[in-house]
Amino acid sequence: MEDNKPIHNEEEERPPSTDDSSQQDLQLNVPSTDETIVPAAETSEIINPESEIKDMEVHHHAHDPAAPHHKKNWKSYFWEFLMLFLAVFCGFLAEYQLEHVIENSREKQFIKSYIEDLKTDTASINRNLTYQLSRKEQLDSMMKFLETQTIKGNESEFYYLGRVLIRTRRFQPSDRTITQLKNSGALRLIRNEQAADSIISYQKLVETILGNIADERDERRDVDPLMSLIFDPYVFDKMLDDNNIIHKPAGNPPLRSYDASLHQDLAYRIHQLKGSNRILDTRLTLLREKAAGIIRFLQKEYHLN
Repeated sequence: MEDNKPIHNEEEERPPSTDDSSQQDLQLNVPSTDETIVPAAETSEIINPESEIKDMEVHHHAHDPAAPHHKKNWKSYFWEFLMLFLAVFCGFLAEYQLEHVIENSREKQFIKSYIEDLKTDTASINRNLTYQLSRKEQLDSMMKFLETQTIKGNESEFYYLGRVLIRTRRFQPSDRTITQLKNSGALRLIRNEQAADSIISYQKLVETILGNIADERDERRDVDPLMSLIFDPYVFDKMLDDNNIIHKPAGNPPLRSYDASLHQDLAYRIHQLKGSNRILDTRLTLLREKAAGIIRFLQKEYHLN
């Protein structure tokens, strides 16, 4: 009966061993040939990047307190201080030199401008001196008519002298540069003491003359009340043309008054005007000489010839 039992292969019936199972599992987990297989060495670098960092050499900067350094002695500090001091001092010298050059240039420009003002003043003074000479002759003639009582028969001439008596020609100085120097405080730029003194002296004389001109204007205004009593205003009106130029009247139109007392009052006012005329003539002549001298001096001193 036993012989009739089917014969079974022992190897086939034997359950798979654990080793065979592991091998099968390994075969199932093997990737396909299409995938990139990372080498073991590269894998270790990716997984453990700190391993290489730990092996790197650490470099310390010079300012790192932990790094070794040498202690400076007093000579090192002294040389550092000396270099710093020299750098600052040289910068100061350069700035001072630049400022000095700029101020020299500005001073020279002011002097040039002032010389031009003096030349303008000189031309104006010459014109005014010519006028003062003419005015002196007019005042002398009018005084003579009043003193000699020879007005009658010469009314046309006397009317003309009376009409120009209340007119004047003022001297107006060119103060462009000096005003700029005063207002900007740049008068200190004129470091040449003699040049500065000459400028100040000239300006003082100009101010004195302007004061004399103001006095002369007041004296002319004092004449107006007497003029209206002695002269006929209608005749005065006809003596002016459209250009405001005075002409002698035709014939000898009579005065409004021949009163000797009024004529004496007028003579006193003319006397005062003659005094102002002499003062202005004298001081304008002095101013012209001073201007010419300053121009020569400044041109020589600042090499402007």
